[in-house]
Parts: sequence; C-alpha cells; structure tokens
Amino acid sequence: MTKIDAARLWSLNHRLLMSVITTVAAEVGALGLEVKELFVLSEVDEHPYPAELAVALVMPKPTMTLYVKRLEAAGFLKREIDAADLRKHRLVVTPAGRKVMQRGLTLLADAFAARLGRLSGGEQAQLRGLLEKLV
Repeated sequence: MTKIDAARLWSLNHRLLMSVITTVAAEVGALGLEVKELFVLSEVDEHPYPAELAVALVMPKPTMTLYVKRLEAAGFLKREIDAADLRKHRLVVTPAGRKVMQRGLTLLADAFAARLGRLSGGEQAQLRGLLEKLV
C-alpha cells in the first residue's frame, strides 16, 4: 500500500478552501463583510459568548473582539445582558446580520457546489463521509 503524504493532502485541502473563499470574497465584501466576519456571524447562534466563539473558530480572543466590534458597528450583531448571569453579555445576530449571513453562506455554498460538481454523486457522498470522520 502506498504511503499517503499528509502534508500534500493538507495543502490540497487548504488550496481548495482558499480558492472557494477567494472566488466569493468580493461578493461577500459587497455585503459589508469580510469572509472571516461571515464565519463569525454563522457561529454566533451556537456560541453566543465571545470567548466561546473564539475557541470554536480557533481565533485569538483579541481578534474576536475586533470582529465583534466591527460587526456591532455595522449593525449585524448586538450584545445583550445574559439573564442567567448578569455579568455576561451574549451576542445576538440582528435581522440585518442574519440577512447578510444567509446571503454570504449561499455564495460560499454555491461556489463550493461548483467544485463538488466535478465529482459524481457517489464521490460526493464518499467525500462527505471521509470529512465527517476527520472532524
């Protein structure tokens, strides 16, 4: 059996993801977002506290603070006092934020679907299964 070059696989995966992101970056920018800000918005419902969000997105906390402030200023996020712990603020995606998030995720999904279209249905299912095993 041939030994798999893990670094090469990582590199191919990275190139694929970055090429999809690059393809949609201008359109996402036209929505008033950077692509990384889109990823932040997409995780807020599941991780509503900034520190949790930073961990989930593997991002330094100061970087997350910067993104949160920018998204707040744009009207895409707001902070609310957590009723369960008045010392904490939880993040909430605003209706405007939800609208741009959904549009941005559609752009990403469509661009990735175009790449997936190069694979047969069986190959797509196999890729999904393999990725699910890895995460």
